[in-house]
Amino acid sequence: MIQSIVPPYLLARIAQAGESAMPRAAAAAERALVSDIPLRDAREARSASPHTAPIRAVPSSPTAGTPHNLTRAPQPHRTVFDAKNSEDLPGTQVRVEGGPAPADAAANEAYDALGATFALYQEAFGRNSIDDKGLPLLATVHYGHDYDNAYWNGERMVFGDGEGEVFGRFTASVSVIGHELTHGVTQFTAGLAYEGQSGALNESFSDVMGALVEQHLKKQTAADASWLIGEGLFTAAVKGRALRSMLAPGTAYDDPVLGRDPQPADMAHYVETSDDNGGVHLNSGIPNRAFAIASTTLGGFAWLSAGQVWFDTITGPLSPTADFAEFAAATVTASTKRFGADSTETSAVSAAWAKVGVLRGDSAH
Repeated sequence: MIQSIVPPYLLARIAQAGESAMPRAAAAAERALVSDIPLRDAREARSASPHTAPIRAVPSSPTAGTPHNLTRAPQPHRTVFDAKNSEDLPGTQVRVEGGPAPADAAANEAYDALGATFALYQEAFGRNSIDDKGLPLLATVHYGHDYDNAYWNGERMVFGDGEGEVFGRFTASVSVIGHELTHGVTQFTAGLAYEGQSGALNESFSDVMGALVEQHLKKQTAADASWLIGEGLFTAAVKGRALRSMLAPGTAYDDPVLGRDPQPADMAHYVETSDDNGGVHLNSGIPNRAFAIASTTLGGFAWLSAGQVWFDTITGPLSPTADFAEFAAATVTASTKRFGADSTETSAVSAAWAKVGVLRGDSAH
């Protein structure tokens, strides 16, 4: 299953509008759109068996000298490769778990963010890697020439370097790496179909966990967090903060070349479209905002409150074709089970979904 961080509608806009203002970016966006077609085809081919583990898991082992009934906490198993601006995967191995850091910022950023993602899932949710069985975390950097994207292909993370006019290197954003690896978590759990509302939920859950990876790494409370996905990807020439804003969908960028962020913030502005697999990157703004509202209402560290609810939901009895209403109801059920029906957590979750128009305020429970 292959999902990329930059939506096709944004690449199409850059390819069209940037021809005169940013010719290198326009050419790179056009190439990304063309090269991503076989990736999307491969994603569809793989989606028939979303729970299949493609890579052998590495089991945790007790630390030497540790009593047999006390096992060491799971540890990540990271390997980073360098494609050297080719499109051949995996590339040349440049860093392994516990090995020395090379003189390559992209390789080290990828390695560190893989670790930050592993840490969130292990420390906050007790999950051993993205498949909960110690799956090795693989990444390839310097993919393609001026490649304007990053993606999860069902086995590894792949990062382009950007073209330097609109996008810089895609390893620069921790939230992007957390987002893409979380597509793997969804692959091994709910297996949300990548189209329509279930696809938007797939994208949204990746944004949720991408934001939490960054917050967990920086020890940020919900109030202190930026709630931005892809902050740091744009160059200084772009009038924008990030690819998406979870707290305020539709406000992440407003630029002559990129246009204005088109994400809706509520169901009243839901976008009906056949593009982008039925608007998976567009309408994900609605459940994104519900999570951000619930988290900021509750305060404190979001991974301890709303994050627990969303994680319980994605790993619970959820239909692969769940729509927003089914997912929202499932979060209320998950919150009730974990925190209680009359808890502040359940009230905040219910109210957040009502705020974005998915649940009615008087029927959220």
